[in-house]
Parts: sequence; structure tokens; C-alpha cells
Amino acid sequence: MIRRRDFITLLGGAAAWPLAARAQQRERVRRIGVLMTTAAGDPEGQARVAALLQGLQPLGWTVGGNIRIDIRFAVDADHVRREAADLAALAPDVIVANSSAGIGAALQATRTVPIVFAIVADPVGAGFVNSLARPGGNATGFTNFEYGVGGKWLALLKELVPDLRRVAVIRDPTTAVGLGQFGAIQGAAPAFSVEVTPLNLSDASENERALAAFARTANAGLIMLGGPLTLAHRDQIAALAVRHRLPAIYPQRLFVAAGGLISYGPDFFDQFRRAAGYVDRILKGEKPADLPIQAPTKYELVINLKTAKALGLDVPSTLLARADELIE
Repeated sequence: MIRRRDFITLLGGAAAWPLAARAQQRERVRRIGVLMTTAAGDPEGQARVAALLQGLQPLGWTVGGNIRIDIRFAVDADHVRREAADLAALAPDVIVANSSAGIGAALQATRTVPIVFAIVADPVGAGFVNSLARPGGNATGFTNFEYGVGGKWLALLKELVPDLRRVAVIRDPTTAVGLGQFGAIQGAAPAFSVEVTPLNLSDASENERALAAFARTANAGLIMLGGPLTLAHRDQIAALAVRHRLPAIYPQRLFVAAGGLISYGPDFFDQFRRAAGYVDRILKGEKPADLPIQAPTKYELVINLKTAKALGLDVPSTLLARADELIE
């Protein structure tokens, strides 16, 4: 995890950079817009931006030197659209957009400014690009996983809880990608003898009511999908899952760090570091239309042993051996 002070240092302006970087101010300063679908104070969003900036530095791009960064944070759909329009109005050389909500809003705001996206599940199905090999248009970037990972989530949860029979799939109703993810999980469920039920995230009180009601069913568990709302509610959902003794699997590590049981998914910081490479190529003259969409290269399995103990679960040794990280 990139710490908050590291993020502040990276954005510290020219004073934070060596004199050699300051000399680059005589060059043309390129403008990069960054649209994050997280709250401004969320350390996860800050860490993703920091990973992007860290990826740019070895390529010769320095804040306060030859690049300027304009960052916008937003969670709800209307706010994301407003921030995307604001960034597009600045006429940046490139926009980096986080998540399906971010790229969707950015494409609504501009069809001319190059866009590099990260953490998007199905850019072709969502209509963001024409194909993975040749995106066309003004956007390219990095997918976070294929829908088929839903079967992997079910398999891991079933391995951890062999008598699992019912699973609630918690999704962000503001993103269309949640429908596709739920469909893939539903399709895989019969192979694991599991019945799945969708639960849409809402406000805190409704989330608590819905999970309390579901917890009254026997042999139940949870799968939490990605999205701006699931990210914003991660602490609450992780706590409710433990309170109601619901084993849950999450799409990334930060949910487990917040007290969740287990996660399996890509390293999202790696995606932002890799996105820096596409930003570099675009700033040097290449077009997004010609840069293929890239899949994740690093997946990680993380288990919170303290949460497993609180739920009364014995984690199988085979699962422990495969874990990339154990949180105690």
C-alpha cells in the first residue's frame, strides 16, 4: 500500500523534485487529467494516483517539471459526470480514468481527448471500445478481470466453506458491469450446488437491513463485486459480514485489509503503473485506437486469518499454501 505521505510528496510540485527536473519546465508542459471514482480522502484512490505517478517517473515525466496533473475525485454517478466534463474542458493531452463509471463518464465528456482507463471489466461489452486488439476511438487501457472470475470466487468460497448452499452477490447498481458479473456467477453456481441472490448496495441502513435478512438463511455466504459504491461501503460490509457470521469473498486486497475474509483479484496498483506506459506512448504521439487493451498480469489471493477465526472457520492448508498474503 502506498502511504498518504508518499501520495502528498508525489503531488508536492516543483519544490519536491530535483533541480534537473525543474530545468525541464522550459520544455512544453503536458497536461494529464485523472478521474478517480473514489472519495477525495479515500487512501485507496490516493494510492492508485501515486502508483500512476511512480510509473511515469522512470519514463521521464515529472510533476512540476514537464507534466501537470489535474485530479478529480467523485463517487456518485452525477458527480463523476460533472468532474469528467470539467477535466475535458481543460483540454488535457490525455485523461486517465478509473473504473467503468469513470471511463463511461469520460467518453460522454469527450470523443477527442485520448483516454487511458484502468480497472474496467468488459470494455467491449460496455461499448467503450470496438475490440480488445484494436480499440478504435479515443480510449484504451486495462481490464481488471474477465466475467469468468466469478466461478473462481465461488470455488474459493466453497473450498473455505464446504457446506455453502446460498450466496448473496452484493453489487453496485450504478454500474452496468455488475449485471454481467452476476450473470457469470449465476451460470457457474449449479456446478457448486449453490443458489445465488443479487443484493444491490444502497445507503448504510438499507445495507444493514438487507444483510441481516439474508443472514437468517442457513449455510449462507457473500460475494462482493467491484464498483465505486462497493469501494465506498467496504468497511461497513466487511463489519456486517463478520457480525452476521457470513463468509465473504471480495475482488481485491483492500476489502480484506478492512476486515473482510478473503479476496482474489488483480493487483490494481500494478494496473496504474502499467497505465503510465500507455500515457507515455500517447504523449509521444501514438493513438489510443492503435494500443490494444491489456489484461491483468498479477493476481493475488489474500486471507484474513483474524476474520476466519472470528467466523469459526478453519482455513484449509491447501488454501493457505496458495495465498499470496495472510493478514493476522
